[in-house]
Amino acid sequence: MDKHILYRIYCVFLIWMPLLTFGQQGMLFKEVPLNPGRYTSSMLLDTIESSCECTLAYASNDLIQEQILLEKSNPTREELLEKLFNADRLDFLVRKNKILIVGKKKDENGNPIITISGFVEDLKSRERLIGANIYVKGTSVGTVSNRFGFYSLSIPFTDSTILISDLIGYEATTFKPAKALSTSHRFMLLSANEKLAEVTVVAQESEVVNVQMSNIKISPEELRKMPAFLGEVDVIKAVQFLPGVQSANEGSVNYIVRGGNPDQNLILLDGVPVYNVSHIFGFFSVFNPDAIKNIELTKGGFPAHFGGRLSSVLEVDMKEGDMKEYHGSGSIGIIAAKFGLEGPIIKDKTSFMFSGRRTYSDLIYRPILAEGIDGGYYFSDLNFKLNHKFSRKDRVYLSFYNGIDKGFTQSEGSGLDEGGLKWGNYTGALRWNHLFSEKMFGNLTATYSRFNFEISSAFAFDTITSNLRYFSKIVDQGIKYDLDYIYSPKHSFRTGVSYTYHNVRPGALVINESDGRGLDIDSIVDLSPANFTHDAFLYVEDQWTVNQRLKVNTGLHLSSYFVDGEAYFALQPRLSARYLMSENWALKASYAYMQQFIHLLTNSSVGLPTDLWVSSTGRIPPQVSQQLAIGSTNFWDNKKWEFTTEAFYKDLSGLIAYKPAASFAPAVNWETQVLSGGTGRAYGLETLIRLNGSRTRGWIAYTLSKSEREFDEIDGGNTFPFKYDRRHDFKIVLSHDFTKKFNAGFTWIYNSGLKATIPISTYNDLDGQTLIKYSTRNAFSYPSYHRLDVALSWTKKTSWGQRSWGISVYNAYNQRNPFIIYFSTFGDTREATQLSLLQIIPSINYSFRF
Repeated sequence: MDKHILYRIYCVFLIWMPLLTFGQQGMLFKEVPLNPGRYTSSMLLDTIESSCECTLAYASNDLIQEQILLEKSNPTREELLEKLFNADRLDFLVRKNKILIVGKKKDENGNPIITISGFVEDLKSRERLIGANIYVKGTSVGTVSNRFGFYSLSIPFTDSTILISDLIGYEATTFKPAKALSTSHRFMLLSANEKLAEVTVVAQESEVVNVQMSNIKISPEELRKMPAFLGEVDVIKAVQFLPGVQSANEGSVNYIVRGGNPDQNLILLDGVPVYNVSHIFGFFSVFNPDAIKNIELTKGGFPAHFGGRLSSVLEVDMKEGDMKEYHGSGSIGIIAAKFGLEGPIIKDKTSFMFSGRRTYSDLIYRPILAEGIDGGYYFSDLNFKLNHKFSRKDRVYLSFYNGIDKGFTQSEGSGLDEGGLKWGNYTGALRWNHLFSEKMFGNLTATYSRFNFEISSAFAFDTITSNLRYFSKIVDQGIKYDLDYIYSPKHSFRTGVSYTYHNVRPGALVINESDGRGLDIDSIVDLSPANFTHDAFLYVEDQWTVNQRLKVNTGLHLSSYFVDGEAYFALQPRLSARYLMSENWALKASYAYMQQFIHLLTNSSVGLPTDLWVSSTGRIPPQVSQQLAIGSTNFWDNKKWEFTTEAFYKDLSGLIAYKPAASFAPAVNWETQVLSGGTGRAYGLETLIRLNGSRTRGWIAYTLSKSEREFDEIDGGNTFPFKYDRRHDFKIVLSHDFTKKFNAGFTWIYNSGLKATIPISTYNDLDGQTLIKYSTRNAFSYPSYHRLDVALSWTKKTSWGQRSWGISVYNAYNQRNPFIIYFSTFGDTREATQLSLLQIIPSINYSFRF
């Protein structure tokens, strides 16, 4: 069968499978064309049957009303049934072309099962809160709000049933159902920062109750209190202080998770992939902290809705905008200034959020450049989000991000000579949330992501002009639909389908030349072949509560990738389990099989924009990983202290790497310069002690791990250490509020050195030429790395808001850590020289909020 026909059939299957899964039950949510007014029960029953060409099966004595008053137009079938029958004791089920009205389920003690659902929101701003915990007091029964704040929980009802909702940084709140009726309830949480009196902020109950493991959140408040580099706190640098996560190199935002490569981390901004997260060649990330409301890292136990990467998923969510009041914020630091504004466009209905950041080094240095020379470098970020509420059941979000780095030079003399370097990201997302019922929530998302890198040169002299431009880019256009369905107290399902069209262009050269006499050249040359690929997947998850102690999440992720006439398919199973030893102690285990079709080719650890994003091809198959993890989570002292430990083992295959003597010139086809089919292993033990106090917060993390690789063409096929194989990794992050006005924070990090291949001797060949003999691959270790960062901040309330001064010191005791070690020849000896790039760097920052 033709592969294009196969692709079309498969896409149709992917689109319709989730709809078939829930299509029957969805019959209840269809609207019936009726106007407000009074109707008899027989008229409404006939209308329901005729509108869906189905039959109703019920006992005649279950009808509770003969006359029905409709107060709105076009009610759903479920709403009509709830008026005709006692929804307190009856359920409505769809079986083929029948709607069955049956007795409501009860638990083993005869208690009726009710469903409580709704949204969790910030009390003041009405922003919906991600990852809030909702659980029954005194039990392990609970759930977590999804990425749009929605929750649904089916529970046995008793007169003592009380629901609690909490979230780190917020005060807990409770809800007591009045009677055994399924209902909706909106939890409104008050931020602890809004309280004048001192409060104790509890830890996340979900870390014990939830089946998810290898998942860590960082709150914006924790981020703001960490030491800043050159006045800028950074999301990625904060993530690098978590267990199992390491910086690729000092100062770099590239990071390694559990022995994986930097490109094996999926980074999402409002659900949209961001391909290059670096500013200033890796020293800052593209995420503006003032625009962020949620940071969450998953490094194992991946649920089935995640795919496309092998090592981790970092989800960064932008603020939605305050529905009630206008707020603004800004800051001025050593290298950059920021300003943001949020508030209602229509109160309680439409809100916006805007935040911008720009460096100004080019503006400072431009006046002191020599006459006739212009140049500079800057980066900027722009975040924007709209949030519109059509009704309780429907909400639309529109968000986008644009970031750019630009360096340029220009000189004028006898002719014009210009040069430029530019790279940047553009992402956009349009989302529609719809609440089908108290048990079913849907989200439709259209996404766009683009990363491009460009080097340009222009020359003009007399009548001759020459313009050269080299560029590389990757563009994604996608659509995704997700459904959450709470089937019963023991089973909650999630399913979805996703399709992405990738335009991957690793390198192209544009040439425009003219000699002024009619001889013109205008052409574009693809230095590496472009790929236009189709990337689709379907997933289904079932979270099964086996009993009060055991909860299991099972899932399947069916991926497909069509490129160069090649079709890759993979069925990726996922499994996570949690067993409660006690109210404050849980054991967890997980298994995940993952595939990756998009790869980053790099010959440095800094994260340069010249690194190439490439696609799997007919010659280069996808990368594959399998990961096992077991762990334990404990809470102490009324959940003020959290202790987590995890052991993991990761098996990697299909790895790619540059050949030992590869050419990195852009004019060379990348496929001829790489090795494929590599394997690898990584395993280790991670521990995290986290303190969630009212005045002191932070964590201590330690990772003991090993990572190795194997390629047939390297070192004779022998196993060698991975470049980022650091045996020991130890971190401390702490902040303390001495008063309401003064806060101090510090971070300390220690890890074993990077691995490297070094020259060990020289010899003369038969022609008398001196050659260098190198060690086996990565046999040498850099010196260990350690660093202390300190931050102090003073905050004062004003009549218009608050203002803050912050002082940070990077590398406070001026440790000379190795950035690069290079070798020089002196006679018959070779001497190693260490280059230390970032020594002690103080900075100051002024910020304000209103």
